[in-house]
Amino acid sequence: MTIRYQKRGHVRLITIDRPAKMNSLDFAANEALIEAWRKFDSDDDARVAVLTGAGNRAFCAGADLKTYTMAFATRPGPEFRHRYTNGPGFGGITRHLETWKPVIAAINGYAMSGGLELALACDLRFCSPNAQFALQDVKWGFHACDGALIRLPWIVGLGNAMELFLSGDRIDADHALRIGLVNRIVPRKKLLAEAMAYAQALARRAPLAQQLGKEVMLRSLGRPFEDGLRFESRSFHDLAFSADLKAGTAAFRRKRPAKFKGR
Repeated sequence: MTIRYQKRGHVRLITIDRPAKMNSLDFAANEALIEAWRKFDSDDDARVAVLTGAGNRAFCAGADLKTYTMAFATRPGPEFRHRYTNGPGFGGITRHLETWKPVIAAINGYAMSGGLELALACDLRFCSPNAQFALQDVKWGFHACDGALIRLPWIVGLGNAMELFLSGDRIDADHALRIGLVNRIVPRKKLLAEAMAYAQALARRAPLAQQLGKEVMLRSLGRPFEDGLRFESRSFHDLAFSADLKAGTAAFRRKRPAKFKGR
């Protein structure tokens, strides 16, 4: 099994399990990861996901280029090209497969090219001190194609994004934290435990509010400011009729933690 999907309360731990291949994704692993995201998104009991890689060397080293290069060489027809450009994208959440639930990347080593794109598609990124990040594609004659050229400037700013993209050079965990690529650096042995503990804390918050708010944030990027304000007010209006809001206000009055149902 190349992708492990584990239930931990309202949190789902998704692990890329190809450590001998630096957790790179071949076509089979990519399809399995797509299915894991579909399962997570459609499960009302699943509120937060943590994505990581097996072993201590790599989160995800990108695509398994031997299988991907062979596929493009042997299947160049329009049907294959249409599926590639219009499908869910590398790792499932980089293109055309949106989930509004919170997703945390626990980056335990290399996050290279497609692996970095996969991390960028997550909402929060925790990394170990040995983590390294790069978009190496320009060294081999192509550029990122699964969201990095769009998401990276949003996350680290245009200048930092250009530096990473144009050079193809690696940066370490300290550099990544300095430019806002990662949210925190955690000792390697504690990384997954801290990411899971944070995910469990998020899972205790109001899931509808999280999901609608995440959608407002992401849909507002690059749009006129007034559009974003309209998205926000409409989303808030929708929450006003939710059972979660009633539960939250009742808990506030009684000075106790709220128990949200996601309704």
